[in-house]
Amino acid sequence: MEVGFLQRRKILKNQNALDLTPIRKYSEETDESGLVSIIIPKFKNKFVREHILPKLKSPEVKVKLDELGSASWLLFDGKNTVSLIAQKLVEKFGDRIQPVEERILKYTTNLYLNGFITFKEIQKGN
Repeated sequence: MEVGFLQRRKILKNQNALDLTPIRKYSEETDESGLVSIIIPKFKNKFVREHILPKLKSPEVKVKLDELGSASWLLFDGKNTVSLIAQKLVEKFGDRIQPVEERILKYTTNLYLNGFITFKEIQKGN
């Protein structure tokens, strides 16, 4: 469970972005080529899920990631910091991912703003 908006904003404002620890909010499935699809439920409301979803074709939306996004997503496990993830991506992809810090910061920011990930530092009890 996350803390409130103002507390979350204060925590994120005082942290170095490279020291944050991303955590996935949704499950994923991996295809045979190693690319990840994030599985996002269409509705969170229990009534809608039980009464309307059985009539729909698919109860979830799948967001397909590319090779770099898939590798990053799999490292968002709540144990690796953003800087450690950047190092691991450089080891895996070499110069293809440069400038790695700018790219990983932009990627994690976009995922956070779209609600796909959260950060360990803004969880209650931390």
